[in-house]
Amino acid sequence: MPATQGAVGHPALRDAAATPYWLDRPDRPAPRANLDAHASTDLCVVGGGYSGLWTAILAKERDPARDVVLLEGNRIGWAASGRNGGFCSSSLTHGHANGVDRFPGEIDRLEQLGHENLDAIEATLTRYGIDCDFERPGVITLATEPHQVEWLHELAEGSPGSRFLDQAAVRAEVASPTYLAGLYEPHGTALVDPARLAWGLAAAAESLGVRIHEHTAVSGISRSHAGLDVRTHAGPVVHARHVALGTNAFPSPVRRLRLYTVPVYDYALMTEPLTAEQRASIGWAGRQGLDDMTNQFHYYRLTSDGRILWGGYDAIYHFGRHVRPSYDQRPATFDLLARQFFETFPQLDGLRFSHRWGGAIDTCTRFCAFFGQAYGGRAAYALGYTGLGVGATRFGAEVMLDLLDGADSERTRLDLVRSKPLPFPPEPAAWLGIEATRRALASADRHQGRRNLWLRSLDRMGLGFDS
Repeated sequence: MPATQGAVGHPALRDAAATPYWLDRPDRPAPRANLDAHASTDLCVVGGGYSGLWTAILAKERDPARDVVLLEGNRIGWAASGRNGGFCSSSLTHGHANGVDRFPGEIDRLEQLGHENLDAIEATLTRYGIDCDFERPGVITLATEPHQVEWLHELAEGSPGSRFLDQAAVRAEVASPTYLAGLYEPHGTALVDPARLAWGLAAAAESLGVRIHEHTAVSGISRSHAGLDVRTHAGPVVHARHVALGTNAFPSPVRRLRLYTVPVYDYALMTEPLTAEQRASIGWAGRQGLDDMTNQFHYYRLTSDGRILWGGYDAIYHFGRHVRPSYDQRPATFDLLARQFFETFPQLDGLRFSHRWGGAIDTCTRFCAFFGQAYGGRAAYALGYTGLGVGATRFGAEVMLDLLDGADSERTRLDLVRSKPLPFPPEPAAWLGIEATRRALASADRHQGRRNLWLRSLDRMGLGFDS
């Protein structure tokens, strides 16, 4: 039986709703009207996730007279922007180590720009009164195997402001028998309610005059005498001077970009609210975000109502680069995650999960976003965030607008912006390579982090990543 079918087996999952917790809310905004007639605009934004929403807001803030239309094929924030763990990182390069490897000459400035970007996100939320449970408790990276303790020491040396936690110190922060050490980084990560962030950004965009149309899927883009025609499946066309593409893991209207990303599915569980006794048994008074150091890593955090989100580990690529609703549910992964949760927190035995879900991440071969233009500079895109787009999409929106405005800015001069990752090969080579990498990373986790010949070869080609 395919892994996407069948019932979950772990008893803690038996009542879990097969839907993202963040989107399963009575205060979810009512659907917006679809586009039902041709329209003209200065800027057409394709995609109603973070990338598109930030682009729409920043476009209006730069030029309040600019007319902006945003088209979303489903609902605002329904895809990755409403399914992620709510970790809003300052990193623009998917972590400092990945940035050092790929952009050694500008990593210090990229780190600074990332922190400025995170501060700007917080300022925007304050300015527009967006309530999305934004908090900045920092993150603790955890060692759960003896060899990882030395890795944490090395990370601490290259991470100013961080604090190494030995076994007693880390367990005093969060009580788990699996923790051997930790590295607390207080400044680089915020936590948010991801769906409410998307909904709040949409409301802010509308307050600035952006016209948002949901259930309006784009079928293609073509040149016209005045700019670009954005065609929709339902028939209406948007005539636009410029187009910003925030398509994430979905196939880009610019066909040449489709080999640059693959959709990789990530999965998460949400617990029911913990009782006071259960909270006391794990501590976690600092509410930090948590992740571990394995290649197949977990990420987890507390919500404002005292639940635990527990996600990660499995990263599943399906042959053919397809994004399908059936892939959102994978019982084998949910059962595995549930077992691992109670191995980490045995004192919570008896706690149940209320929600289980998955979603696609737009992964590229350099594991951080890339940027560019199409249609003679009238369209811009930002793609390949690889699961770290909650914060970096705002920076990506700034880049797209710089490109569309023809600005010679510090951002457009960055190697991060001017360079491209290597594309993935076509099938079946893509599936074979990704599956081989997934198996090799799992093997490294079982063998004290030792990378086999396949992983070392990827490292030499500049395609390696270790978390």
